[in-house]
Amino acid sequence: ETLTALETAGHQAYCVGGCVRDAVLGRIPGDWDITTNARPAQVERVFAGERLIETGLKHGTVTVLLDGLPLEITTYRTDGGYSDGRHPDGVRFVRSIREDLARRDFTVGAMAWHPERGLFDPFGGQNDLKNRILRAVGDPDTRFTEDALRILRGVRFASELGFAIEGNTAAAMRRQLGRLSCVAAE
Repeated sequence: ETLTALETAGHQAYCVGGCVRDAVLGRIPGDWDITTNARPAQVERVFAGERLIETGLKHGTVTVLLDGLPLEITTYRTDGGYSDGRHPDGVRFVRSIREDLARRDFTVGAMAWHPERGLFDPFGGQNDLKNRILRAVGDPDTRFTEDALRILRGVRFASELGFAIEGNTAAAMRRQLGRLSCVAAE
């Protein structure tokens, strides 16, 4: 229904991230995140009759409460520099779902799904799920230099899912361990 509302208004929209990963694994997703080429103001117009929370407009995210449940809708984006080693200095909205997925940390979370177009998996996440491997998207050192929390996310995912961490990804995690000082102790 959410994807349909965005597409009826002339935008593209996909389910993305952990919900897609969980669905491919045969698990029931705990929540659903949507990505779209619609800008935040356009998303707000599409869902004008619903309760909206301006979660992170500067990062392109609007939360829509549908039947009391929060649904995050985020504009396709690429991240700027990460001068603090944890948060992007800014984002740039893009028109391509592939560009949006390329900025994500692990292949198993860099998949998008649409009920008519099916699974969009430009980085081999489905194959990595099948082989129970956790692999960084693109250059692993870049992914962990951008955001050191990704190192901990990787360890958590590997542990929770029972996956092996791909060799280059594991080596980059070890090389970038010192960057964890950028992450809050919590």
